[in-house]
Amino acid sequence: MNWIASQATPAAQVVVSLIPALGIVMGGVVVFFYLLWRHRQIVRQISAGIYRPPHFDMVLFSLMAGFLLSGVGTVLSLLFFFIEGVGYALLGGLIPLALGGSLLGFYFVAARTHRPD
Repeated sequence: MNWIASQATPAAQVVVSLIPALGIVMGGVVVFFYLLWRHRQIVRQISAGIYRPPHFDMVLFSLMAGFLLSGVGTVLSLLFFFIEGVGYALLGGLIPLALGGSLLGFYFVAARTHRPD
């Protein structure tokens, strides 16, 4: 691999080194224009009197995120346990597993007291 990089011309090395920077800049431009156009859309809806703020259901989101994180954490924990054994690598699976369990716990506690709007 180093042999190939040493054979490349300096112009090619510059172009290859600029690709990640251009990708980040283009991603930033896309996000900027999305936020700008969304802001203008909301301002026009408010001025027309038809704006309805979005409703975010935190209880349902915690259930979905809890299941996803628990599933990913379980798979990663088992994978790291069988590959590395008990060690610091196992934290890569235990952390999402603990987060998923916490979100599921929040769901079951909040579901008892949550009243739909």
